[in-house]
Amino acid sequence: MSRCVLCSSIAFHLYVKTQINAMKQVLQCYSEFSTLNHIRSKTPYDVQSTAAGDLISRVIGNRSSDFLVSVDPSIGPKNRDTFKLVSNGVKLSITGTSGVAVAMGFYYYLKYYCGGQYTWAGQQVALPAVLPAIASPGKTVTSNDQFRYYQNVCTVSYSFAWWDWTRWEREIDWMAMQGINLPLAFTGQEAMFQRVYMAMGFTNEDMASHFGGPAFLAWARMGNIHGWGGPLPQTWIDGRLILQHKILKRMRSLGITPVLPGFAGHVPAAITRVFPQANVTRLGGWSNFRQNYSETYLLDFNDPLFAKIGGSFIKAMEYEFGVDHIYNADTFNEMSPKSSDPAYLASAAKGVYNGMLAGDTQAIWLMQGWLFMSQGFWKPPQIKALLTAIPQGKMIILDLISELDPIYSRTESYYGQPFIWCMLHNFGGTMELYGALDKVNKGPSTGRSFPNTTMVGTGLTPEGINQNEVMYEFMNEQAWRPGPVNLDDWIDSYQKQRYGGGDKYTSLAWSLLKLSVYNCSDIHREHSTNVPITTRPRLVPELAPDIWYDPEQLYQAWDNMVLASKTPALGNNSLFTYDLVDVTRNSLQILSSMYYHDIIAAYNTTNTSQLQIAGQKMIDLLSDLDTLLASDGHFLLGKWTEAARKFSLDVNDTILYDLNSRNQVTLWGPTGQIRDYAAKQWSGLINKYYKPRWQLFVDSLVNSTKTGKPFNNVEYDQAAFSTVELPFSNDHTSFPTTVTGSSVDLAAKFHQKYRSETKSKFFSQFPRKFDRNTAFSKLQARQWGRALA
Repeated sequence: MSRCVLCSSIAFHLYVKTQINAMKQVLQCYSEFSTLNHIRSKTPYDVQSTAAGDLISRVIGNRSSDFLVSVDPSIGPKNRDTFKLVSNGVKLSITGTSGVAVAMGFYYYLKYYCGGQYTWAGQQVALPAVLPAIASPGKTVTSNDQFRYYQNVCTVSYSFAWWDWTRWEREIDWMAMQGINLPLAFTGQEAMFQRVYMAMGFTNEDMASHFGGPAFLAWARMGNIHGWGGPLPQTWIDGRLILQHKILKRMRSLGITPVLPGFAGHVPAAITRVFPQANVTRLGGWSNFRQNYSETYLLDFNDPLFAKIGGSFIKAMEYEFGVDHIYNADTFNEMSPKSSDPAYLASAAKGVYNGMLAGDTQAIWLMQGWLFMSQGFWKPPQIKALLTAIPQGKMIILDLISELDPIYSRTESYYGQPFIWCMLHNFGGTMELYGALDKVNKGPSTGRSFPNTTMVGTGLTPEGINQNEVMYEFMNEQAWRPGPVNLDDWIDSYQKQRYGGGDKYTSLAWSLLKLSVYNCSDIHREHSTNVPITTRPRLVPELAPDIWYDPEQLYQAWDNMVLASKTPALGNNSLFTYDLVDVTRNSLQILSSMYYHDIIAAYNTTNTSQLQIAGQKMIDLLSDLDTLLASDGHFLLGKWTEAARKFSLDVNDTILYDLNSRNQVTLWGPTGQIRDYAAKQWSGLINKYYKPRWQLFVDSLVNSTKTGKPFNNVEYDQAAFSTVELPFSNDHTSFPTTVTGSSVDLAAKFHQKYRSETKSKFFSQFPRKFDRNTAFSKLQARQWGRALA
């Protein structure tokens, strides 16, 4: 007995020692970056409390009177948000260290006590008649880190380009409930740059050739391109300035600290006229853009003009918007510096930072770490030179794609500079079902425990949103979760919250999705380049199927979603029908890989009849896919194009906004410089762009087999560009903005039509990780049997 007591005592003391060491590590991290203490909200606590209460009212309406909110920073540790929940079943008290903390506590309660959810696709927020009780002392949750960051510099163009205040208001509510306290706030910066440059002698014409169009501003701001998609209307510049005021006011009222833009060194070409003595160079071309739209001018970092422009820009923003002391600037994003000499790179960093200091002596520089992915140029000496040129703790690096390729682990935790562990997840706003749940589950904890870690937060950095919502719900919880969770339990909880309880079929469907599309365990990235239906077809090299899992797992998830849709409560749940369309869409998308393979095989054997059969199957699938997508408003091209058109004041504006909205999701450039990168599976886009392109491809192959003349891919590319792609960019036809058909009926119809096709031996080449005979119970197997009958 005494021996057991001794063992227990030793174990207890070891446990205490471990906890003390862990606490020391956390405290060391925070004390090390006291330089970041001023990056916090300056909004009075009563204003934050009121703003949080207003948010709750917007989400749940009259029931908001059941929630009592207050902001009290004393309930948690410094520089980390805490919320406390106490409920007697009649009223819920939410106390938070900030307005964001209150909103985060509200959402925690909504999800984990009331079974609700609030996402981009909609919300399921029906509260029970009697609020679930939480006895005193209540439930207290504290964030792991100081910051929860949001946005890639590209998101503003791929997803936010056409947003008005109504859409921004909802997004800011979503941010706060997810606990985000450090988002980019880039809207309206063109008005500020215009103000600074024109005061220095530049003209409207100079600015017109410098700014990009509304859908391409992200890359013009980073110096990748200039002028493409423009000229930017003055009404747009002025309107975005007004919108930025609303965005910043709401963010700050909730205790959110917005990240404003800084000057990165990219200047209008007219600088050589206005300042002929200025020391400028031209960056290299970017993504196949020619000189007329690329090779941007870069001001030398040691030129006195650099600090003048940088300081004037920040002062202009402070005068217009106020100050939050944190600025983003990315000088070399996907652009190689003129020299790899560490001394040059150190001077570049100092130049950018000194430009910020010239306008704000408390400036913190936030930089995307994406440039360091280019390991051919950015080797350890180059990275270290750039980062250590800035005083430690005066810049924050976004480790942009930590879930797949963390850079902190190969740079000694960014050589002492603080970093934020980010999930990038999405490129171009494409829509493939994809995720690396296990990597996200473990990654942030690994980052925090890394030797001499400088991690100060977690973040979301998708290029585009409105897809794979499960990944963002899960990632945002890593801000406060102490460590990895049981993924099976979490995913089942997720679908219950999403569907108001769900049922056995939705539970089974999501367990299969977790095992398949959301179980990417390699370094696969979610790109559109190998998705046949949204990629310009070619004969050679053949498109490689973009499948990293056993497709049968996806198809059986589809089976169960179709079965679940027969339940009226689910069939009328908007989040369920959205997911039903999404799973059906992805199932058909994967099936297209087989049809494409069959087309190529028939051509290679000069089998005209089989080629025609396979080609018609592809065309029919595209028609059916367009019909399916038309049944849900989230998958309509018309929502995107009409959102752009509403800013038009005359026919010239309409022509410009049409070009921007259509070109970005198709050609991405005047002649297809980044063609199909931002591809979308939207109704209207399928029928009017992808299907005609595929029809032309099939017809060309059939003609070749009939005439004996070899297929010429160059000729096809030219024909596709001139007859399909360019006309679509320049067209002004309106597309529907309202839905057609029943998602439930159409999903069932196409499931019945195509499910037998998924049994092809073609799919046996992909990872076979799934054995349905052993994975689930006999009862579930019988249910599947009925579904497949």
